[in-house]
Amino acid sequence: MLRPSPAWIFIHRWTSLVCTLFVLMLCLTGLPLIFHDEIDQWLDDAPAATIASDTQAPVDMDRVVQVVREHYPDRRVQFVVWLENQGQFRVGLAQRPGSHGEKPFALVDGHSYVITGEAWSEKDWRNGGPMAVLLKLHTDMFMGLPGSLFLAAVGLLFMAATVSGIVLYGPFMRKLSFGTVRKHRQTRVKWLDIHNLLGAVSLAWVLVVGATGIINTLDTLVFRAWQHRISSQLNIDRSSHPPTGQPSSLQRAVTVARKALPDSEVSFVAFPGSMFGGPRHYAVYMRGQTPLTQHLLHPVLVDAANGALIDAGSPPWYLWALEGSRPLHFGDYAGLPLKLIWAGLDIILIIVLISGLYLWIKRGKAHRPRSG
Repeated sequence: MLRPSPAWIFIHRWTSLVCTLFVLMLCLTGLPLIFHDEIDQWLDDAPAATIASDTQAPVDMDRVVQVVREHYPDRRVQFVVWLENQGQFRVGLAQRPGSHGEKPFALVDGHSYVITGEAWSEKDWRNGGPMAVLLKLHTDMFMGLPGSLFLAAVGLLFMAATVSGIVLYGPFMRKLSFGTVRKHRQTRVKWLDIHNLLGAVSLAWVLVVGATGIINTLDTLVFRAWQHRISSQLNIDRSSHPPTGQPSSLQRAVTVARKALPDSEVSFVAFPGSMFGGPRHYAVYMRGQTPLTQHLLHPVLVDAANGALIDAGSPPWYLWALEGSRPLHFGDYAGLPLKLIWAGLDIILIIVLISGLYLWIKRGKAHRPRSG
């Protein structure tokens, strides 16, 4: 029988040891995040939004923004998010210099044009509630971009540990039938069989979640690359072209974007100069209406000065790779049934990780010389 290469044993052993605790943390924080929509709804203490009827007049987005600006005259509007309840919006606001603790979102009813409440950003881990803390820990460990890049490196090590585990499991399977657990052997052997079996069962899911997790850690770099691409195409130097003090009609920008992509609906609009916006342009992020395309955002650039369409071409591949990986990472494509499957596989991976640590500890004890 062929024995596995010592090189593969070395790779699997040390990549696993280096990344296991971090991956275990990601699994534990990721488990409740799979159900983030359900938990957020349960924890949400904001006033109930008014459900719009089909007979109500279309929402005037300029009035929505005007209401927010009148209520927060010294805070710049950065973006507007269309909520699932028709006619309800979350308006992102910049903080005032030197201020702390301000809620970054205003919730607006687009039919009564009344601010119904305020909300924390899901990424504001200091004040955003338990789900925000878990999300921040899961995405960058409270360290911003350096933390995200560190977790990307952890993800690469985890993928190396997974691939090397596949290579090592092949020769092992030639001795036993798939799924065999040698219950009458010593405890370490039983856990080795369980470790290998559960690893094989969750293999495809682990590769998918690992790859999408690596992509998700690069979201800041992806959007920066897209903004640089847009600036290069339009021959604009962002540093020498600050955003306009008062952009033109938001409603006009939304109308232009809807005409450019008539089969899509608006997800959110980023204002000029904001993180997701163009240098001097509204970025209207459109999404499809099918279970797959509703997660793929298609930015449409509209000139903030005159409302002219600037760019509605297909997004670069890396932007759609990011947008497609986000819901897949948390099982958001098929509602609660897929989330339950994702949660079950997450628990299986937790068992694989803990059993791997157990096997390593027991291996170390087995090789110690006996006294006496």
